[in-house]
Amino acid sequence: MAEQSQGSNTDTDRLQREITELQRLDQLPFASSAFGYIKRTGPGLLQSAMTLGAGSAAASVIAGASFGYKLLWVQPVAMFLGVMMLGALSNVVLTTGERPYKSFGREIGKWLVILWALGTIMASVIWHFPQYGLAASAARDLGNLQGVISVPVEVTEANTLLAAAEKTKDKPQINQAKANLNQVKKDTTLLGLGYTNSGLMLSFGVGILILCINIVATFNYGGDSRGVRIYEWFLRGCIALVIVMFGIVVVAKFDVVRAEFGEICKGLFGWYGIPNLWNLDGTLNNSTVTQVLGMLGAAVGINMTFLYPYSLLKKGWGKHHKKLARWDLGMTMFLPFVMVTSLVIIAMKVGGVYSGADVVNTTMQPLEAAGVLSGVLGDNMGRIVFNLGLIGMTCGAISTHMVVCGFTFCEMLGLEQTKSRFRLFSLTPAIGILGVIASLPMWFPVAASAVCFTMLPIAYLAFLIMNNKRSYIGDAVGHGFSRLVFNVILVIALAVATIGSGIKIYSNVVKKILPAKEVTATALVLPTSLDVQE
Repeated sequence: MAEQSQGSNTDTDRLQREITELQRLDQLPFASSAFGYIKRTGPGLLQSAMTLGAGSAAASVIAGASFGYKLLWVQPVAMFLGVMMLGALSNVVLTTGERPYKSFGREIGKWLVILWALGTIMASVIWHFPQYGLAASAARDLGNLQGVISVPVEVTEANTLLAAAEKTKDKPQINQAKANLNQVKKDTTLLGLGYTNSGLMLSFGVGILILCINIVATFNYGGDSRGVRIYEWFLRGCIALVIVMFGIVVVAKFDVVRAEFGEICKGLFGWYGIPNLWNLDGTLNNSTVTQVLGMLGAAVGINMTFLYPYSLLKKGWGKHHKKLARWDLGMTMFLPFVMVTSLVIIAMKVGGVYSGADVVNTTMQPLEAAGVLSGVLGDNMGRIVFNLGLIGMTCGAISTHMVVCGFTFCEMLGLEQTKSRFRLFSLTPAIGILGVIASLPMWFPVAASAVCFTMLPIAYLAFLIMNNKRSYIGDAVGHGFSRLVFNVILVIALAVATIGSGIKIYSNVVKKILPAKEVTATALVLPTSLDVQE
């Protein structure tokens, strides 16, 4: 008990010193205070690592391969709207210091927060699988470069035939190609999984390695303030690795980047809007619209909205940390996300993947992009670097899924968050390691999609209401023109999230439940990348 009291006093003293320093920084000019704020950031790192996963990689690859630089503006706009919504949430939490599961349940409704927590857990488990799947794919590709055959030639040929069939959009031909691929896998590989023994060893090897690294990192977060700092530096390392890896690919083609710098700027500032928006017959191009709206509505996931306020409270932040929280969201969430997704899109263009057709390429996957970039740095170095970047993205996302489950279960069950409980519950999504060789049964993603994508706009609406509830947060609701502008942005974010979630529910739930003939009249062609989270 004495040790616990001593630790508590130490944390209190540290927080008091931090508040004093923040008050000093508030009085300094922007340039002089910037480093002091950046040095103290942290919670935004978790959000950045969570969203920079398999989904962001796939969405960026498809955007770059399909439209070159022309959609560079989409993900920065999407993340800006997400950051604004999390900014509203931080204003509520830092003003009151209350745990949001309890306060939101009391102020808005108990069933709302139960669904919020349930959606968070389901999202963290289901989106754990594709992280391991992407990491294993990258590892197998690296194995192939070293002469370790992880995919039989027959399976590779059958996959090539399937990709060609998918480009024709001829369903009988696609179904035949899929049946042929399944038969080839059954005839040539162990358990019909499509990998040689070396491929299976590589898949489980990288999966176990990543799981062990993330257990150590996550368990640190479940400890004291020193453990939290260690975990934050782990995330900084993951994000830095990702930026460096993708940055190397872009810098290797610096002559192209320099020559096309004007086009890059046009893409970032939305000069081209949404390219190929209309079909020749004057109707909307559903695949293009769906790609853009899906990207806009998917930058922030439901589990991120639950994790963020608890990461603020875990750091001991309060009303004196509001300005720091804004810096945190901007510098460690918005900026890394924009840098990584932009670098991937630019790499697709400078690497020669973009064909110039401005048509959504639903067959391009991150691993294929790595193969295409094999010659960027000479020999296969570009391919190696790109694969390492993909593995870095998945590693950070996996750890944050584990952290959010540790928080969420304690809140749902009404348990005090102890070190042992947090660590136990954080292991919940570890079953996702099976994603190195398999995907979930179809019914589970359908059920999870129905809950998660429905809950995101509902959670956004709750944040909007709570941030304007004067009876709860008092004068922290803001005033004047700035409050009006902020609320307009929140309403836009809510609308975009609602539209994006509607598209995802249609694709992941409606189209998989209803017979095909009932939805063909209004069918939207969704990129496969939108089936997984950031």
